[in-house]
Amino acid sequence: MIESSLFKSIFSRALNYERYLATDPSRADGWTTVYARTALSPTQRDEIEGFSRRMQVLVVSGMWCGDCVQQCPMLVRIAEASPQIDLRWIDRDVEAEFTSTLTLCGGGRVPVVVFASEDNTVCSIFGDRTLSRYRGLARRQLGAGCELPWAPIPADESAEVLQEWLNEFERVQWMLRLSTRLRQKHGD
Repeated sequence: MIESSLFKSIFSRALNYERYLATDPSRADGWTTVYARTALSPTQRDEIEGFSRRMQVLVVSGMWCGDCVQQCPMLVRIAEASPQIDLRWIDRDVEAEFTSTLTLCGGGRVPVVVFASEDNTVCSIFGDRTLSRYRGLARRQLGAGCELPWAPIPADESAEVLQEWLNEFERVQWMLRLSTRLRQKHGD
């Protein structure tokens, strides 16, 4: 598990979305395109706006990564819906000492999202793809065709991926909201 002090240190150095995109302007267009076509439904927005516990969300990413391009702008849209979500970014290769501890399936995959409480206690590590994203890739790659990393994913698949990311944000919010430790701290 990630120690609170290590998470706090990494999170304090992490970048906001605009500064993260500015680290590689030549690749930012794909990110901004996906961001522009991503929108929360009124129901999804209402759910996120109702969050009452502050959560720190650290995205381990790579500007070059097709999965990051297709999924990470969705995280920005989610975070924009609630002042309780502090979303920040690190490049997997820049923070290699930290990110080497977050291997999935034996490798340094991205995106990986680390969710933490207001006091830097890690609650969840989620990534590199949602179930819908894996299903879509399997349909395309385990057959005759192979997807290009910059090709847009179908709209229905994008909607499912967005919902699955929302589900994880909500799951962590409920974890924080029901935490005995945090309920005692906040008197609720």
